Amino acid sequence: MGFGYDVHPLVPNRPLILGGVRIPYLLGLQGHSDADVLTHAICDALLGAIAEGDIGRHFPDTDPQYRNIPSLLLLKKVFGMVKEKGFQILNIDTTIVAEKPKLLEYFPKMIKMISEILEMESGRISIKATTTEGLGFAGRGEGIAAYAIVLVQEAPDSSQSSL
Repeated sequence: MGFGYDVHPLVPNRPLILGGVRIPYLLGLQGHSDADVLTHAICDALLGAIAEGDIGRHFPDTDPQYRNIPSLLLLKKVFGMVKEKGFQILNIDTTIVAEKPKLLEYFPKMIKMISEILEMESGRISIKATTTEGLGFAGRGEGIAAYAIVLVQEAPDSSQSSL
């Protein structure tokens, strides 16, 4: 099992990308990559589940090759590590924390994009959103956070041991 968390500040003149989907909004997330907090949280959860550290270890913000990179490409690289270690993903559960914008209508497209990259059934991916009822940085509209938890198991055709 792996757990992931990410947060980025909201700023003007940046696109808002969540789960690989561009969301129409007056602000976007600031970061070295496209700052997709949902995808970053999933990456961290997967890396944690296979005991490979975190996203910053593999894709440091000091490396220019990752400047403005779509986070779905990072997810694809992480998925390669998951497969290389002999694991398969059973399910993913996520929560986005944002006061605005409303995100529900974008969930199906996010799930489709993520499921295609991770080669898994879309019904095994859950994306939820919540507000903080005006409290904290998310409640003040200063940023967006995301949490993810994943469950992996040794792939049936894997010769590697998960322990």
